[in-house]
Amino acid sequence: MIPRYTRPEMAAIWSEAHTVELWLRVELAVAEAWAERGVIPADALARLREARCDIDRMRAIEREVDHEIIAFTRAVGETVGDAARYFHLGLTSSDVLDTALALQLVEASDLLLRDLDHLIAVVGEQAVHHRQTVMIGRTHGVHAEPMTFGAKLAGWYAELQRARQRLELAREEVRVGKIAGAVGTHATVPPDVEEAACSRLGLRVDPAPTQVISRDRHAFFISVLGILGSTLDRFATEVRHLQRTEVREVEEPFDPGNMGSSAMPHKRNPHESERVSGLARLLRSYVTPALENVVLWHERDISHSSVERVILPDTCILADYLLAAMTEIVQHWTVYPERMRQNLDLTAGAIFSQRVLLALVNAGLARHEAYRIVQELAWRAWETGTHLRELLKADERVTSRLSPEHIDALFTLDDALRYVDVPLIRLGLLAPATASAEAEA
Repeated sequence: MIPRYTRPEMAAIWSEAHTVELWLRVELAVAEAWAERGVIPADALARLREARCDIDRMRAIEREVDHEIIAFTRAVGETVGDAARYFHLGLTSSDVLDTALALQLVEASDLLLRDLDHLIAVVGEQAVHHRQTVMIGRTHGVHAEPMTFGAKLAGWYAELQRARQRLELAREEVRVGKIAGAVGTHATVPPDVEEAACSRLGLRVDPAPTQVISRDRHAFFISVLGILGSTLDRFATEVRHLQRTEVREVEEPFDPGNMGSSAMPHKRNPHESERVSGLARLLRSYVTPALENVVLWHERDISHSSVERVILPDTCILADYLLAAMTEIVQHWTVYPERMRQNLDLTAGAIFSQRVLLALVNAGLARHEAYRIVQELAWRAWETGTHLRELLKADERVTSRLSPEHIDALFTLDDALRYVDVPLIRLGLLAPATASAEAEA
């Protein structure tokens, strides 16, 4: 991933230096397991614990042999003297690569979970803060019925909680090591050495590997991040819609020193939300090659390897960037409650049509007949600007069923929003007693 969208902590996890450090960690865990079984002498193990890898030297050897792990083992071997004969004992390349990759993915997952927790907390705070910020709910982009901004954000909060659960599952799915030798038969490294080494590394043992850890695990991990990308894209798209000039109910943060347009000084564009939407497309695009990586020949080929060098770091780096960007947007956006109230009135009361419909049905009118009456009057209100309440009071088909007082009561927000706190209560963001006490007050 280009530096523009790369944050330092995630970059460090996927750096070449850290990757080689993890290879060494895996090799040492195996060496210690061998030593416990009397295969590697204590003095040789002490030398192996001091092993280092000069990356420049490793790459020079690789240019000669065209094999990364052979280059790695030779470069390391040059730093440990005679103990080099015990380095990489019984292993095949994928034992090191796949087990180290598991460690890397666990580290990346932990960072992403921390990012996600921060966003969840910020969204939860905003949901509670705006639980009584009334706005119009929209379906198909058209005004539907009143709701609150807090209720909208409660939906975001719940979706992010599901994203966290999936990411925890994905972390566990890839938290497996494989120290089973060529084609996974343990012919050169016994199962107890594998179990001891993986235990040292904090990994589970893949119960039935081939020469590699099967790539369905990695496909699941990237798919989970792809879904997370779509979630963040949904949130960003909502901000972009709400920031449109005609709506202007929410604006993403815009520092006074920022400039929105090179030509038009008045512009405050939702550039950060648009960046989230754009990069989410890139994040999702990595799901397809991850799925295709599952299909390897026989016990292994390396068609997946070149792909993973791109998609695994890039997916984690992008997810990290997007979570941070969305957190910044939600934490520091500007919300315009008065504009929300103004927009609520744009249809001259037509948004209360369902309540009128139900009142007429309850008063004995056939539903299809009530629907046509309310539809006719609601459209007239919307088109003429005459409030629907007044049109209802002037229509004998309605007044023969409903009193003026009953009609007035249908247009109160309190009744329309009386259960709006339920999602916040169910999510644990609001105590039932608090909601009840405020309702009574």
